[in-house]
Amino acid sequence: MGSSRGWQSIHVTFIAVALIAAATVSHAQDRQVARTSDGKIVRFVSLRADDVNVRAGPGVRYPVKWKFVQRNMPVQIIAEFDTWRKIRDWEGAEGWVHRAMLSSKRSLIMTGKGQTMRLNASKDSAAVARLAPGLVVTIAQCSREWCEVGASGYEGWIRRDDVWGLYPGEKLP
Repeated sequence: MGSSRGWQSIHVTFIAVALIAAATVSHAQDRQVARTSDGKIVRFVSLRADDVNVRAGPGVRYPVKWKFVQRNMPVQIIAEFDTWRKIRDWEGAEGWVHRAMLSSKRSLIMTGKGQTMRLNASKDSAAVARLAPGLVVTIAQCSREWCEVGASGYEGWIRRDDVWGLYPGEKLP
């Protein structure tokens, strides 16, 4: 009987350690960033040109699904194959573009009802311009609540509300 209890005790201890280890691994995975199939980090970039073909697959033999016609449009890279990047736009559409058509320069697109660009990062600061939905702005820097941006010859600050092209809590230099 004594050896049977010892074995049960070791078995229970082993199960408890295994459960704790599994919970720790699961918690660590929750904190990891998303990655493409080849291990690269999913990330935001922008379009380098005013005329970018979006294809059904990773290569010129695949048909063009649509074209982007605005430079600096933010897109999210969600997969990679050789020199091709699968992207997602702010409306959720996905397709493949050649990496030469992408820039690491970051931008945002105004969503929702748009918002007022401010002179400083404060809701009480003077208004500089009203930014309409669908307008693309370039980013100078972002804090947790505000981004310094440029658009159509204007520069100022906008709240991070109603924009697409940033991860929650992401700060940019």
